[in-house]
Amino acid sequence: MSEKTGTRPGAAGRAPTAGHPTAVRNVVLVGHSGSGKTTLVEALALASGAINRAGRVEDGGSLSDYDEIEHRRQRSVQLSLVPVEWEGARINVLDTPGYADFVGELRAGLRAADAALFVVSAADGVAGATRTVWNECAAVGMPRALVITHLEAARADFDAMTELCRDAFGGDDPDAVLPLYLPLYGTPGADGHAPVRGLIGLLTQRVFDYASGERTEREPTADELPVIAEARGRLIEGIIAESEDETLMDRYLGGEEIDVKTLIGDLETAVARGTFHPVLAAAPAPDGSRQGLGTVELLDLITRGFPTPAEREAPEVTGTDGSPRPPLTCDPAGPLAAEVVKTSSDPYVGRLSLVRIFSGTLRPDETVHVSGHGLEDRGHEDHDVEERVGALSAPFGKQQRPLPQAVAGDLACVAKLTRAETGDTLSAKDTPLLMTPWAMPDPQLPVAIRAHSKADEDKLSHGLARLVAEDPTMRLEHHPHTRQVVLWCLGEAHADVALERLRTRYGVQVDTVTHKVSLRETFAGTAPGRGRHVKQSGGHGQFAICEIEVEPLPGGTGIEFADKVVGGAVPRQFIPSVEKGIRAQAALGVAAGYPLTDFRVTLLDGKAHAVDSSDAAFQTAGALALRDAAAQCRIDLLEPVAEVTVLIPDEFVGPVMSDLSGRRGRVVGTEQSGADRTLVRAEVPETEIGRYAVDLRSLSHGTGQFSRTYLRHEPMPPQLAGKLREQAENGA
Repeated sequence: MSEKTGTRPGAAGRAPTAGHPTAVRNVVLVGHSGSGKTTLVEALALASGAINRAGRVEDGGSLSDYDEIEHRRQRSVQLSLVPVEWEGARINVLDTPGYADFVGELRAGLRAADAALFVVSAADGVAGATRTVWNECAAVGMPRALVITHLEAARADFDAMTELCRDAFGGDDPDAVLPLYLPLYGTPGADGHAPVRGLIGLLTQRVFDYASGERTEREPTADELPVIAEARGRLIEGIIAESEDETLMDRYLGGEEIDVKTLIGDLETAVARGTFHPVLAAAPAPDGSRQGLGTVELLDLITRGFPTPAEREAPEVTGTDGSPRPPLTCDPAGPLAAEVVKTSSDPYVGRLSLVRIFSGTLRPDETVHVSGHGLEDRGHEDHDVEERVGALSAPFGKQQRPLPQAVAGDLACVAKLTRAETGDTLSAKDTPLLMTPWAMPDPQLPVAIRAHSKADEDKLSHGLARLVAEDPTMRLEHHPHTRQVVLWCLGEAHADVALERLRTRYGVQVDTVTHKVSLRETFAGTAPGRGRHVKQSGGHGQFAICEIEVEPLPGGTGIEFADKVVGGAVPRQFIPSVEKGIRAQAALGVAAGYPLTDFRVTLLDGKAHAVDSSDAAFQTAGALALRDAAAQCRIDLLEPVAEVTVLIPDEFVGPVMSDLSGRRGRVVGTEQSGADRTLVRAEVPETEIGRYAVDLRSLSHGTGQFSRTYLRHEPMPPQLAGKLREQAENGA
């Protein structure tokens, strides 16, 4: 922002600390997978002195060796925190995964941050999912800036990418998205590609040249001045348009030269308010340079343009009973109110909770109240417990740097909170509080699993519970009808990482199996049934005969039982036994092994023996009678139907509706949602949308979202039902 020749970095390997919220900046990096976020984080750490040129901190740790799964997959799969120091400020840089399956980590990063830095690759363009996140940030007024990376790529074009960003993110005011610097290109090589050798500051008209291997400052040459004239004029007009000084535009249009310090001050104010979004550039440093191109400029923007935590509104809080509480203020002396934004397990220190402190000061070894309410849909159980805080630390790769305390506005890792889960609130034990949870996507991809061995079965429950506690975008289901253990995930990569963590972190090996949809059976018509259970094998015999009539009932009715026996043909004490046997058989099914429902059974007649009749005998007779009735009537298979709502950009409405129809879905309506998005409502059989989370992402280029709600069970088409019956008969 200030376009200085350099600043004094912090010492390598030292965890920066903050004594007041005004010394803290929390910034989250957002961008699609492969845009260069993690590389940029390492470049910022290098420029600030947090790591050396080899990417190592003093004791040998590295920012790039945090998680073995990320190494194997060559992709970020979780939120990570890298604190650096610049101009006396502690900057908490939150790196988020760019792949859609890990959007839960992105949401946590947005919750913990006060500003967002959108990373866009000059070689790849702007992803649709990135635009969606930008709009979400705009809706809550979060300050945003953009940095264009991969300028070294052969097909990179900074000017074209800047215009694309203006179109994608400018909305009704594209002049609120403008570059602060232009890249300075060297002599083109044999391939015609000109390397980036420096940056030109548009406001101060100073050149920052890296051609020598170090960042040097100079005046622009006569050839360079015309290049920046048009961009500089547009930038100044964009800044003045956001200025609180209403006379500034008239003075500028009248020919007055506006002081650069005034422009920079207005720029910083507009960025902090979230009304102006500067575009910066970043590229790898030439050999021998400690600072990558654009890193000093980014650090200056973060410290001088992005807001402090005290300038951002904290989440709403209530008492643990839901009673109202005063709004939080970012005051280190205020009541403690912090939130767990991420939970993980470290092989050396055990469970770690990444916590954002919104009010008060968190200190090691103090007892805090841990609250988790209203998060049942995330796998949480309501709980109010008191726990003792362990050590506080700041992460540097796998290293944990001790912190003496964490003040309001800061982020810290807390050890040994055994009950706290992601989304929980930490507060003072005498004034417990509960924060409003942040919005999280609902997992829609079911993955059925079973333990690989008996030893794994013993550890499975504990391992799954830990997974769900760490990741609120994952839901665990023990289905009562299919008897399957199902992990609901956001996508295939999300599921793969979860199962890998289950194996490597908790030592549990599982096998995936075909996910079963909860089908049911029902009678298609009225039928009689006779159950005869007569056995005499020496000693006490078994004797029970019952006559029933079965008739179908409307969907959702369940099972009804009526008694019309006359003359005591079936003794009164055995009538409940007949009903019990019928219900037990209905639970097992009569055609394909699915529960039988929506029918009425009327007990009409029967026979009993004074000695050999018993409760067990009449239970068996009732079950046999139901099976006999099923043999004389068509049995329909019922499949669950869900109400599916799909939110997509307008350009994908046609393909999505066509795809839903191909899944035997019935589109029941559409409605406009915002300027360029449509909400499609449809009723679709559950058997057709098992992988819809994956298919919709492909169909909409990552921009679609959907949810589903159970509506009812309805008859399955005969040809599909026939296939399932064949599979049941063959034991498949």
